[in-house]
Amino acid sequence: MIPTATWSQKYVQFLKILFPVLVTQIALSLMTFFDTNMSGHASAQDLAGVAIGSSLWMPIQAGLSGILVAVTPIVSQLVGSNQRAKISFSVYQALLLSVLVSLVILIIGILTVQPILSAMSLESRVHEVALHFLIALSAGIVPLFGYTVLRSYIDALGQTRFSMLITLCSLPINVGLNYLLIFGKFGFPKLGGVGAGVASAITYWCVFLIAVLVVILAAPFRDDRIFSRYHRPSGQKWIEILRLGVPMGFAIFFETAIFAGVTLLMSRYDTLTIAAHQAAQNFASTLYMLPLSICTALTILVGYEVGAGRLRDARQYSLLGIGTAVLLSVCTAVILLAFRYPISALYSSDPVLIESIAHFMIYASFYQLSDAIATPVQGALRGYKDVNPAFFLTFLSYWIIGLPVGYWIANYTSLAAYGYWVGLSIGLAVGAVTLLSRLLWVQRKFYRLANH
Repeated sequence: MIPTATWSQKYVQFLKILFPVLVTQIALSLMTFFDTNMSGHASAQDLAGVAIGSSLWMPIQAGLSGILVAVTPIVSQLVGSNQRAKISFSVYQALLLSVLVSLVILIIGILTVQPILSAMSLESRVHEVALHFLIALSAGIVPLFGYTVLRSYIDALGQTRFSMLITLCSLPINVGLNYLLIFGKFGFPKLGGVGAGVASAITYWCVFLIAVLVVILAAPFRDDRIFSRYHRPSGQKWIEILRLGVPMGFAIFFETAIFAGVTLLMSRYDTLTIAAHQAAQNFASTLYMLPLSICTALTILVGYEVGAGRLRDARQYSLLGIGTAVLLSVCTAVILLAFRYPISALYSSDPVLIESIAHFMIYASFYQLSDAIATPVQGALRGYKDVNPAFFLTFLSYWIIGLPVGYWIANYTSLAAYGYWVGLSIGLAVGAVTLLSRLLWVQRKFYRLANH
């Protein structure tokens, strides 16, 4: 990253950071997409089981990863303020913390997964697939969170193309293993949806090891010598990471868990409705990678400029990022509406299921614009290290407003299951307005402090 003077220079640097981040996020999302998609071609029960398992796991993964992604603003501000020597210790401590986080979530999972699935009153086959999918996936939790730390460090240096290349390696590994293990090809056991969990766990280990090699061998990372010496766990550094990361993680958790909450509430509907809902949500989550990638890019660039004391440039990057996200969201909403039937056919060959998925796609298009504002705004706020209010605002918008409104519409109007998606759209809209207001307040505050 370099200082920029004009809007065009900023946009070029923004795109250089953004494009690899976008490819990385899409590749990560496509792992879940292929898990769900390929399981659906095994059977509707496998699709529903993997969908339920993914819905329970993804909010946890996103929330905990959000804690560890605190490495990005920490490192980017160190780079902007020319304190490169402090980076190695921060990243090393984040890796140690990621191991602890992984062990804690494994213990919690052992105690809670079975009771949660039992409370959902699922068909026996769907219950079995969801349970064993999560058990298989758990073998990859430690490397997944370790890779999250290394990717955040790599991205914070502006070297997002390395993250892109590493993550792109995961796709052929994951898809190939899915093919072998879901369908039992070339002598491998036919595991159905459970095979998707095994494939993902193996893929996480492969990607983590590749990232370690890159950090050790490739410039400019080898200059930081992350693994050159042993450091004892530092409670002070862990507290610093957690103070920044926990609100970030909870904000991400509340945003993603709302969809898991809807899935749990929809468990009272038939398997076809659950499968259709999850298929539509799976594709909408893939589109969400656009604003999420802009969020990451803004955290890096705004953090870099704030660290260097260039507040005007930080504000300009925020405007560039949010404006780009809004423009892209309009395009994706139009595409989703126009091609909802071909997209739905990717998930199943059953005409009834395709029709139901396509109907859900209509509602999925509604909240594209809200996502395009709320998510990049959170990235800019993280660049300023202003994270606590976003945690409260996301909780208010999604859980106090969005989910209760969706529940009321689903249960007291003719929209039924689709009512939950209307509630989601309302909650996301409230989140977009309140978070944007917070960003404008923070920018004015920093400007006043810099001029006194």
